[in-house]
Amino acid sequence: MQMLLIVLNKTEKLGSLLDAWMEQGIGGATVLKSSGMVRILAKNIEQYPIVGSLRRLLGDMEERKDSRTIFMALQDDKMEEAKAIVRSVVGDLSQPDTAVMFTLPVLSVEGVDFH
Repeated sequence: MQMLLIVLNKTEKLGSLLDAWMEQGIGGATVLKSSGMVRILAKNIEQYPIVGSLRRLLGDMEERKDSRTIFMALQDDKMEEAKAIVRSVVGDLSQPDTAVMFTLPVLSVEGVDFH
């Protein structure tokens, strides 16, 4: 069993992603509103000695929306399918401002029925 974690920057794709998973019988995701470290630091940029470097990295962060962090525990045999759906809905994850996706092993789970 594994946990799939996705930080979705393309929040406009959230509904399509959840729909696509449901169509394939993949459910149980939890979705949280989230913000990245750089976006939070941008609000207090004057406090940091590397202001110039941060400004170049930030660009116009005030216009950027919050992300969504999605996580779910999945049986190993469903993981590749779930990840393939993310790539098909969101697009090329190597492109900026799309998503970050990773998995973690799950050693134990309670309160979820996978059958």
